[in-house]
This record gives sequence, structure tokens and C-alpha cells, in this order.
Amino acid sequence: MGKIRVTTLGSEKEDQLREKQKVRREEKKKREEAKRVHIAGMKGGERIKTVGAESEEEIEKLAKLAEEVEKVEEGAIKTGLSEQEETEKEKKSKKKRRIHIRSKRYKAMVMKIDPTKRYAISEALALLRLVSLTAFDATVELHINTIEKGLRGSVQLPHGTGKKIKVAIADTATIDKLTEDIQKGKIDFDALVAHPQVMAKLAKVAKYLGPKGLMPNPKAGTISTEPEKVAKKLAGGEITWKTEGEFPIIHQIIGKLSFTDEQLIGNFNTIIKSVGEAKIKNITLKSTMSPGIKVQI
Repeated sequence: MGKIRVTTLGSEKEDQLREKQKVRREEKKKREEAKRVHIAGMKGGERIKTVGAESEEEIEKLAKLAEEVEKVEEGAIKTGLSEQEETEKEKKSKKKRRIHIRSKRYKAMVMKIDPTKRYAISEALALLRLVSLTAFDATVELHINTIEKGLRGSVQLPHGTGKKIKVAIADTATIDKLTEDIQKGKIDFDALVAHPQVMAKLAKVAKYLGPKGLMPNPKAGTISTEPEKVAKKLAGGEITWKTEGEFPIIHQIIGKLSFTDEQLIGNFNTIIKSVGEAKIKNITLKSTMSPGIKVQI
């Protein structure tokens, strides 16, 4: 049991005792003030919290930690996400991506191709027929890596692409019916050629045509004062090629596997000439669902 201090009420000793207690309370308050650190994200009176820091170094560390927390919160506010939404986003990003497993047959076909070799186009076509995995008449594709972005052009393939192209014409006689059908979602054509006079009306349905790549464009040659002639060329096999918006890659169909080698080689050479050999880094030939084959330029 501790000592019991007895004082007489109203005495000088009592006044001195009270004064000492007051001084001790003030000193204690000052020590606690030195330990107080602002913690971001707390409300009202909770915004100041006393932590167990016993030295100036610890107080500085806690202050830095509080600043980092504030920065994280500011970042979340800028992205428009709450702390809970940020956590959920992180969890989703950590989910394992589904790995696409190739079939044994596909792997066997890949083994027939030398990845270090660039084949002559005649050799590549013979190999392509060997490694094709489809039972139907597959489409033959070229994937061309170029030295720069923003390349485009048009060319008449001597043997077409093997696909029948339906071309619509927008002129003063057809524009009203055409725009009405487009607004209803009826788009039954593969290309659209327009006369300059109707472009103002056609702009009203650009939101339907643009995402499908069907909006007439002077760079593609699909705006003309003679739309009938342009439509005839497109239906006859004239194609427009261009690099992707963000990458220097051209994807182009050059025919079907049912084409003869001579037809495919003719289309291949026409595309390469149109793009320009000096602008090409490498070429990959493939068909629907087949492995890619590197081709000599």
C-alpha cells in the first residue's frame, strides 16, 4: 500500500500541492503534443491521434508516413476510385489469366516451320497448304511490319481477294433512303462510295459507319464525283490498305487457299509493290487458324 499524503484544507501546503499538480499536467500535455501526428482520412476529432513515439526520429517517421498516406488518397481521388474500389481493382488484376493451350495438331504443324528461316513466297505457299488446319476454304493473309506508321494506299489486286464485295453508292438519288436504312441498323454493304454533294447528310450517320470503317474518305478514294466508276473498281478487287492506328503493321487479305500459287503470288507481288519494299521490315504469311510463316521480301 502506498504512502498517504494528508494536508490541511486551506493551508499553504495545499496551495503548493495544487500548483505542482498544475505544472505536472501542463508538462504532460506538452509531451503529448509532441507525439501527435496528423493521420489522413480520419474525421472530426479523430483527425489527431496520439501515437507511441518516444523520440523526435519516430515522430518524423510517422509524419512522413502520414504524407505518403495522403498522396495515395489523392491519387485515388484523381482516378475517381474509392479505397475499396482500388482494392477490388488490385484483386482483379492479380487474377491469373487464362492460358490458351494449343492443340497437339497445331503444335505438330508448328514443328514443320523453321522460325529462323525466311522462305521464298513459292516455298511459303507450299508450306502454308501443308500446315493449314481448316476443313473449309481458308483465307490467306499477309501481316506486314513497316518502318513507320501512317502508311496507306489502294491497289487493284489482279485476282481479287476471293470475297464478293457489295458496294453501295450515296448520291442525290439514294442518300435519303440510304441514311434512313443506316439509322435503322440496316447496313448490308461492304464499302460505301459517296458523291461530295451528299457528305453533309451522310455526316449525320457517321456514328454508325465510322466504327465499321465504312465512312467515305477522300484518302481512301471513296469520295468521288464519279462514284459509279469507283464502285466498279472496288467490286472488281481494288483494295485499300493502311497501317494500324497505333502500330506500323498492315493486315491484308490476298486470296483463298483454293487460289492457285500463281494467283496468290500475283496478288502478293502487287501488294508489296504498292507498299514499297524500302518501307517493309518483315512479312508473315498465314491462313485462317494456321501458324505464321516468315517470307522473304
